[in-house]
Amino acid sequence: MTEENLVDAHESASAPNKPKLGEKVTKVATYYHPRTWKEKGLWWTLGLFLVTYVIVVIVLGFIWSRSPSEFGVREVALEMAKNEQKKLVPGYVTTASAIHIAETLLDKPGGYLSNDITPPGVYLDNIPNWEFGALTELRDLVRAMRNDFSRSQTQSIEDKDLQVADPQFNYDSESWILPSTESEYRKGTEALYRYMNRLADDKAYDGQFFTRADNLSVYLQVVEKRLGSLAQRLASSVGQTRYNLDLAGDPNARQSTPTPDQSQIKTPWLKIDDVFFEARGYTWALVHTLKALEVDFGDVLANKNAIVSLKQIIRELENTQSFIWSPMILNGTGFGPMANHSLIMASYISRANAAIIDLRNLLLQG
Repeated sequence: MTEENLVDAHESASAPNKPKLGEKVTKVATYYHPRTWKEKGLWWTLGLFLVTYVIVVIVLGFIWSRSPSEFGVREVALEMAKNEQKKLVPGYVTTASAIHIAETLLDKPGGYLSNDITPPGVYLDNIPNWEFGALTELRDLVRAMRNDFSRSQTQSIEDKDLQVADPQFNYDSESWILPSTESEYRKGTEALYRYMNRLADDKAYDGQFFTRADNLSVYLQVVEKRLGSLAQRLASSVGQTRYNLDLAGDPNARQSTPTPDQSQIKTPWLKIDDVFFEARGYTWALVHTLKALEVDFGDVLANKNAIVSLKQIIRELENTQSFIWSPMILNGTGFGPMANHSLIMASYISRANAAIIDLRNLLLQG
């Protein structure tokens, strides 16, 4: 057979495939024509819409279940400042990052899902737990901005906009109406915008952000406790027998309710992925907060020889955002053949927590 015959044979073999695909698409499209509904009847039409609805819900569920990616804190701040470098005064990058974290919670694909009462949001639990973790860090940051970063001393007047933003972000995270969670959080975001604009306005003296070692240390002390709690909850995925250290061995200390000397702690199987994604959301928000604080507190950190320590903390936390190759959160035991994602996450968080303790010592004593 000649070369021309081979080409003709190949074209004749592949030609029928092209119209076949088009014919299938056309055939599927005719299912949604009112004339077809009339011919097939009511029950067939209802079945068609039910199948379509299920497919749409499944596809949206996969799309909405993706965690937001990381963003550049300085780039976001410059964008909000309309590329005016002079506006990046102390506190501007941190406030811009807080705003972007809040807007990501509200405007990511699918929007804010924790208060959804309709599919597919009502069926998803990983992203709502991720949202709660990120929200917890946002609440801690805004509270620190209100009580510490924006105040020069204990008897100074608190900022009027941060006084609004703090309670707004502490509103019920699962309220869907009257008022909705989204509307309250947007009010908090608007208050942060007003505060940020006053920071950059050199003619207004009522907007302040103080970069001192002591107020940064106070915020990091809260972070310590959050990370320590998350590490313990993640480690409980395999079950542990723990000694009671509540009173820290102090013979004069007392507690309201007696507890046993030892207790068995284990996270319920259905809650393992919830704790994992809550930790993943918290560390996602914390990574950006620490990067912003690195910019705003640059001089303080350099003076305390603490810049490298903060960078190492950020690197450890960035590992918590690595891509998850498994379709589900695995819970292997010990040195068994199956991975335990919770213990891996706990390892990164514990190392970051230990580094934060060292960083606080540098800030207070360095």
